[in-house]
Amino acid sequence: MIMPNEGMPNEQPSTADMGPHVLVVDDDTRLRSLLRRYLTDNAFTVSAAADAAEARSALRLFSFDILVVDVMMPGENGIELVRSIRDTVPSGILLLTARGDPQDRITGLEAGADDYLAKPFEPRELLLRLTNILKRIRTAPEVNDQALLRLGEHVFDSRRRELSQNGRPVRLTSAEIALLGVLADQPGQPMSREEMMERTGIGGSLRSIDVQVTRLRRKVEPDAKAPRYLQTVRGEGYVLRPDG
Repeated sequence: MIMPNEGMPNEQPSTADMGPHVLVVDDDTRLRSLLRRYLTDNAFTVSAAADAAEARSALRLFSFDILVVDVMMPGENGIELVRSIRDTVPSGILLLTARGDPQDRITGLEAGADDYLAKPFEPRELLLRLTNILKRIRTAPEVNDQALLRLGEHVFDSRRRELSQNGRPVRLTSAEIALLGVLADQPGQPMSREEMMERTGIGGSLRSIDVQVTRLRRKVEPDAKAPRYLQTVRGEGYVLRPDG
């Protein structure tokens, strides 16, 4: 089990020669070192940053497949960092949160994180969560014959997993893509939150689905408080009702 530990000498980020590129952002020197070794051993290319400022510098220099960001950091915390970069950084994001603090997790999802993991954690669980996020990013869901779904000014291409507004791309997190994809696979048919969790791989509680739906509504609805396309079906779950 990996647990936080302070007071070790600072280490410089390092990378391997293969695998998805992950940026670990955590002020705990020992934890950064442990994660770098473990993820490198599991075929990831790993860079590390001690705080939000170092993370921003790394993001200006490199493209990352996924970020692992600690919530509790001095200065700009992890949630503030995620919120500020989410619309411009397409990488998957996993937050490391304090045990027993569900509000951190909900706030992190609302800020745009794809998933979260509480400290202390088993390295294998971290690996599985990172793998699931990467699968959602890279593997398109099976779709029906109608690949393009119109949602007012928005069009969702369920084959390419892309959302656009008046021809301009709209950035989605991996969780948002997965969620919109499974709903687009059966437009007009309600889907329970349990089924949505199972089919998308989104972890956590059922509340995680509600948070992602809320985020999606802000991106596709003319009025997120009175949804027209992504509707709640009482007692059943959610349904996507595209135009036409």
